[in-house]
Amino acid sequence: MNSIYGTHRPELERTQDFLIDQIEAIRSEAKDRTGQDPIEHLLCRLKSEESMREKCVRKGLPETPESALNLIFDAIGIRIVCSFINDVYMIRDRIAALPGCRIIKEKDYIRKAKPNGYRSYHMIIQTDSGIYAEIQLRTISMDTWAALEHHMKYKKKLNGNLELLTSELKRCADELASTDLSMQTLHDLIYDEGETTP
Repeated sequence: MNSIYGTHRPELERTQDFLIDQIEAIRSEAKDRTGQDPIEHLLCRLKSEESMREKCVRKGLPETPESALNLIFDAIGIRIVCSFINDVYMIRDRIAALPGCRIIKEKDYIRKAKPNGYRSYHMIIQTDSGIYAEIQLRTISMDTWAALEHHMKYKKKLNGNLELLTSELKRCADELASTDLSMQTLHDLIYDEGETTP
Protein backbone atom coordinates (compact mmCIF):
# COMPACT_ATOMS: atom_id res chain seq x y z
CA MET A 1 0.00 0.00 0.00
CA ASN A 2 1.34 3.43 -0.97
CA SER A 3 1.91 6.07 1.70
CA ILE A 4 -1.05 8.33 2.26
CA TYR A 5 1.49 11.17 2.29
CA GLY A 6 2.77 10.21 -1.15
CA THR A 7 6.30 11.52 -1.62
CA HIS A 8 5.78 14.39 0.86
CA ARG A 9 6.84 12.76 4.13
CA PRO A 10 10.39 14.25 4.04
CA GLU A 11 8.83 17.68 3.50
CA LEU A 12 6.51 17.09 6.47
CA GLU A 13 9.49 16.14 8.62
CA ARG A 14 11.43 19.24 7.53
CA THR A 15 8.43 21.46 8.29
CA GLN A 16 7.99 19.89 11.71
CA ASP A 17 11.69 20.44 12.48
CA PHE A 18 11.44 24.05 11.29
CA LEU A 19 8.44 24.77 13.53
CA ILE A 20 10.04 23.13 16.56
CA ASP A 21 13.23 25.17 15.99
CA GLN A 22 11.15 28.37 15.79
CA ILE A 23 9.24 27.55 18.98
CA GLU A 24 12.47 26.69 20.80
CA ALA A 25 13.88 30.07 19.69
CA ILE A 26 10.80 31.81 21.14
CA ARG A 27 11.31 29.82 24.34
CA SER A 28 15.01 30.69 24.55
CA GLU A 29 14.39 34.39 23.96
CA ALA A 30 11.72 34.46 26.69
CA LYS A 31 14.07 32.70 29.14
CA ASP A 32 16.84 35.19 28.40
CA ARG A 33 14.45 38.13 28.80
CA THR A 34 12.60 37.05 31.95
CA GLY A 35 14.73 34.35 33.54
CA GLN A 36 11.76 31.98 33.33
CA ASP A 37 10.95 29.15 30.93
CA PRO A 38 7.42 29.76 29.60
CA ILE A 39 7.13 26.17 28.34
CA GLU A 40 6.84 23.19 30.66
CA HIS A 41 7.02 20.70 27.83
CA LEU A 42 6.70 20.50 24.08
CA LEU A 43 5.34 17.50 22.20
CA CYS A 44 5.18 16.93 18.46
CA ARG A 45 4.21 14.14 16.13
CA LEU A 46 3.50 13.31 12.53
CA LYS A 47 0.11 11.62 12.33
CA SER A 48 0.60 7.94 11.62
CA GLU A 49 -0.49 6.48 8.30
CA GLU A 50 -3.20 4.47 10.05
CA SER A 51 -4.57 7.46 11.98
CA MET A 52 -4.61 9.64 8.87
CA ARG A 53 -6.42 6.97 6.87
CA GLU A 54 -8.97 6.56 9.67
CA LYS A 55 -9.54 10.32 9.74
CA CYS A 56 -10.06 10.42 5.97
CA VAL A 57 -12.66 7.66 6.24
CA ARG A 58 -14.36 9.39 9.18
CA LYS A 59 -14.62 12.61 7.18
CA GLY A 60 -15.80 10.85 4.02
CA LEU A 61 -12.64 11.77 2.13
CA PRO A 62 -10.61 9.58 -0.23
CA GLU A 63 -7.45 8.11 1.30
CA THR A 64 -5.08 10.19 -0.83
CA PRO A 65 -2.18 12.62 -0.33
CA GLU A 66 -4.51 15.43 -1.47
CA SER A 67 -6.86 14.68 1.44
CA ALA A 68 -4.06 14.14 3.97
CA LEU A 69 -2.14 17.30 3.08
CA ASN A 70 -4.73 19.79 1.82
CA LEU A 71 -8.10 18.85 3.30
CA ILE A 72 -6.98 17.68 6.75
CA PHE A 73 -4.75 20.09 8.63
CA ASP A 74 -3.15 18.09 11.43
CA ALA A 75 -0.64 15.80 9.74
CA ILE A 76 1.81 17.73 11.93
CA GLY A 77 0.62 18.15 15.50
CA ILE A 78 2.40 20.25 18.13
CA ARG A 79 1.33 20.64 21.75
CA ILE A 80 2.88 23.38 23.87
CA VAL A 81 2.23 23.12 27.60
CA CYS A 82 2.87 26.34 29.51
CA SER A 83 3.19 27.23 33.16
CA PHE A 84 0.80 30.18 33.09
CA ILE A 85 -2.11 31.47 31.01
CA ASN A 86 -0.20 34.60 29.99
CA ASP A 87 2.56 32.38 28.57
CA VAL A 88 0.00 30.69 26.31
CA TYR A 89 -1.03 34.00 24.77
CA MET A 90 2.55 35.30 24.55
CA ILE A 91 3.65 32.23 22.61
CA ARG A 92 0.51 32.38 20.45
CA ASP A 93 1.40 35.96 19.49
CA ARG A 94 5.00 35.04 18.71
CA ILE A 95 3.94 32.08 16.55
CA ALA A 96 1.49 34.35 14.70
CA ALA A 97 4.39 36.68 13.89
CA LEU A 98 6.73 33.98 12.56
CA PRO A 99 8.03 34.67 9.05
CA GLY A 100 7.05 31.99 6.58
CA CYS A 101 3.87 31.07 8.47
CA ARG A 102 0.29 32.26 8.35
CA ILE A 103 -2.67 31.48 10.55
CA ILE A 104 -5.49 29.69 8.77
CA LYS A 105 -7.80 29.19 11.74
CA GLU A 106 -7.83 29.77 15.50
CA LYS A 107 -10.10 28.65 18.31
CA ASP A 108 -9.75 29.99 21.83
CA TYR A 109 -11.16 27.30 24.11
CA ILE A 110 -9.57 29.02 27.10
CA ARG A 111 -11.76 32.12 27.05
CA LYS A 112 -14.69 30.10 25.67
CA ALA A 113 -14.40 26.54 26.97
CA LYS A 114 -16.14 23.60 25.31
CA PRO A 115 -19.35 22.48 27.05
CA ASN A 116 -17.53 19.55 28.68
CA GLY A 117 -14.98 21.91 30.25
CA TYR A 118 -12.13 21.38 27.76
CA ARG A 119 -9.76 24.34 27.56
CA SER A 120 -6.92 24.93 25.13
CA TYR A 121 -5.86 27.34 22.39
CA HIS A 122 -5.87 25.82 18.90
CA MET A 123 -4.11 27.20 15.83
CA ILE A 124 -3.95 25.87 12.30
CA ILE A 125 -1.00 27.39 10.50
CA GLN A 126 0.35 27.00 6.98
CA THR A 127 3.99 27.44 6.04
CA ASP A 128 5.24 28.97 2.81
CA SER A 129 5.86 25.43 1.57
CA GLY A 130 2.09 24.82 1.76
CA ILE A 131 2.29 22.38 4.68
CA TYR A 132 -0.29 22.69 7.46
CA ALA A 133 0.21 22.09 11.18
CA GLU A 134 -2.09 22.13 14.17
CA ILE A 135 -0.69 23.75 17.31
CA GLN A 136 -2.37 23.39 20.70
CA LEU A 137 -1.32 25.62 23.59
CA ARG A 138 -2.47 24.99 27.14
CA THR A 139 -1.44 25.20 30.77
CA ILE A 140 -0.29 22.26 32.88
CA SER A 141 -3.68 21.89 34.54
CA MET A 142 -5.53 22.05 31.20
CA ASP A 143 -3.23 19.35 29.85
CA THR A 144 -3.70 17.13 32.90
CA TRP A 145 -7.49 17.45 32.69
CA ALA A 146 -7.51 16.69 28.94
CA ALA A 147 -5.38 13.57 29.43
CA LEU A 148 -7.60 12.22 32.21
CA GLU A 149 -10.79 13.06 30.30
CA HIS A 150 -9.41 11.25 27.25
CA HIS A 151 -8.65 8.11 29.29
CA MET A 152 -12.15 8.04 30.75
CA LYS A 153 -13.90 8.92 27.50
CA TYR A 154 -12.27 6.07 25.62
CA LYS A 155 -12.52 3.48 28.38
CA LYS A 156 -14.59 0.65 26.94
CA LYS A 157 -16.71 0.01 30.02
CA LEU A 158 -17.63 3.01 32.12
CA ASN A 159 -18.67 2.02 35.61
CA GLY A 160 -21.35 4.09 37.29
CA ASN A 161 -23.44 6.94 36.02
CA LEU A 162 -22.20 8.57 32.80
CA GLU A 163 -24.15 11.73 33.53
CA LEU A 164 -22.52 12.03 36.96
CA LEU A 165 -19.07 11.43 35.46
CA THR A 166 -19.63 14.13 32.83
CA SER A 167 -20.83 16.57 35.48
CA GLU A 168 -17.85 15.88 37.75
CA LEU A 169 -15.39 16.27 34.88
CA LYS A 170 -16.91 19.65 34.04
CA ARG A 171 -16.71 20.69 37.70
CA CYS A 172 -13.05 19.68 37.88
CA ALA A 173 -12.30 21.60 34.68
CA ASP A 174 -13.88 24.75 36.13
CA GLU A 175 -11.97 24.38 39.39
CA LEU A 176 -8.68 23.95 37.53
CA ALA A 177 -9.47 27.02 35.41
CA SER A 178 -10.02 29.01 38.59
CA THR A 179 -6.70 27.73 39.95
CA ASP A 180 -4.93 28.79 36.73
CA LEU A 181 -6.25 32.32 37.19
CA SER A 182 -5.18 32.38 40.86
CA MET A 183 -1.70 31.12 40.00
CA GLN A 184 -1.36 33.78 37.30
CA THR A 185 -2.37 36.45 39.82
CA LEU A 186 0.17 35.18 42.36
CA HIS A 187 2.87 35.05 39.71
CA ASP A 188 2.14 38.62 38.65
CA LEU A 189 2.19 39.81 42.27
CA ILE A 190 5.58 38.22 42.90
CA TYR A 191 7.25 39.52 39.76
CA ASP A 192 5.59 42.95 39.85
CA GLU A 193 7.29 43.40 43.23
CA GLY A 194 10.69 43.10 41.62
CA GLU A 195 11.44 39.46 42.37
CA THR A 196 14.02 38.30 39.85
CA THR A 197 14.54 34.66 40.72
CA PRO A 198 11.97 32.35 39.13
